[in-house]
Amino acid sequence: MSAVLGAATRTDAVAGREPAPLRRPRFRKARALLGGYTGLLVLYLVSPILLMILFGFNDVPGERQQPRFWGFTLDWYRNVFADASLNEAVRNSLVVAVTAAAIATPLGTTLGLVLGRYVFRGRAAVNFVIFMGIAVPEIVLGSSLLSLFIESRAPLGLFTILLSHVAFSIPFVAVTVRARVAGMDRSLEDAAQDLYATPPVAFWTVTFPLILPGITAGFLLSFVLSLDDFVISNFVSGQVQTFPIWVYGATRIGIPPTVNVYGTILFVAGVLMALATAFGRRREV
Repeated sequence: MSAVLGAATRTDAVAGREPAPLRRPRFRKARALLGGYTGLLVLYLVSPILLMILFGFNDVPGERQQPRFWGFTLDWYRNVFADASLNEAVRNSLVVAVTAAAIATPLGTTLGLVLGRYVFRGRAAVNFVIFMGIAVPEIVLGSSLLSLFIESRAPLGLFTILLSHVAFSIPFVAVTVRARVAGMDRSLEDAAQDLYATPPVAFWTVTFPLILPGITAGFLLSFVLSLDDFVISNFVSGQVQTFPIWVYGATRIGIPPTVNVYGTILFVAGVLMALATAFGRRREV
């Protein structure tokens, strides 16, 4: 067979023609089906967000959202800060989310470093506790935290929400940083110490820049989880309202279109943060 192919190639070369390329079967139908499935899935995922953005411009009569697009208006963006209770709820959510992420990130980073670099007695138990913190249903965690605060006679409010959010954010940060540490080349630290760098200097100049993307991802993840949380916050909030709790209460009488405006602003801010992080990592590479 090889002799025949060789002869055909020599014949084409003598005739001044290049040998014909080998034709491979193309699965056009499979590619079309895969592309259509991917497009439908993406459309299904983004359709609620697109509707939220669209209804933020809805010229609805009255002050409550209706399942009909009446026309285009910018009034809801102009009056986005008109509702004092909604503004306070959004402010509470942002304060709790930023503070919880700022506290959970260094704690989870330290835990992730320890679990990713060292082998010690009780490591399996710590990993199991972290897994339970992620896998346990939120309603179970919320009721447990409520029982803890009641037994300790802690007044329910913004502080108990903050403690709860720090508690469920630490495992996510630890898992993210641990995965980053597991893929890190330890020989770089050894090379830095061979060049007479002290352990602190080697950590801040070699280890920390390598795990910084994992730390950033853990911070953003904990921030988003805290901002989005409703179940646990509803258990431990007392009389304080966060943005998800306020929206849940407003559904009984009708959600105002300004909620769509706030949702659009938060969504755009999240997209910009993700793009900035991706651009920063691309520049590092």
